[in-house]
Amino acid sequence: MEVSVLNIKGQDTGRKVVLSDAVYGIEPNDHAIYLDVRLFLANQRQGTSKAKERSEISGSTRKLGRQKGGGGARRGDINSPVLVGGARVFGPQPRDYGFKLNQKVRRLARKSALAYKAQEDAIIVVEDFTFDAPKTKNFIEVIKNLKIDGKKALFVLPGVDKAVYLSARNIEKAKVMAAAALNTYKVLDADILVLTEGSLAVVEQNLNK
Repeated sequence: MEVSVLNIKGQDTGRKVVLSDAVYGIEPNDHAIYLDVRLFLANQRQGTSKAKERSEISGSTRKLGRQKGGGGARRGDINSPVLVGGARVFGPQPRDYGFKLNQKVRRLARKSALAYKAQEDAIIVVEDFTFDAPKTKNFIEVIKNLKIDGKKALFVLPGVDKAVYLSARNIEKAKVMAAAALNTYKVLDADILVLTEGSLAVVEQNLNK
């Protein structure tokens, strides 16, 4: 699949790049995408919720009523879960929501997400660029030149570029990330995927291991 290379002014440079069929031309696997997105969302959860169990409640262990003849259920001490201020039964405990997912499945999921973007013609390739200093207006100008303003755009750079990242930080629908950190969720969440020339080699190298 050939794609024209644009500059940050939105002009065609006259050059074309070939997107690898091994990455962008595969038959997407929806189940792999589901698993990888589920893993990403699970890893965003802190898992720090905690409720006190009966042994952790501060209170007397004196039996409140006799065993029989009280006309109600046996309830034990004041820490009983059936009483107000008592413990909670089977409450949440700190835990890790993540799970294991094989690297091959994760790579397949990322390839599938990129293949969907290629099928939708939602991939733009631009020349590598940077800014001398972080300026939001410079990044807004790039978005307007590429005619993607109003759309959720994910800019993929070959590496970490602080000036570009800070320039895009205050723009609601624009995200910037390094190619090495590219994940299935971010790709699918974007309307348009903007890849720099340098990032193409990094993406293909990481997904064709």
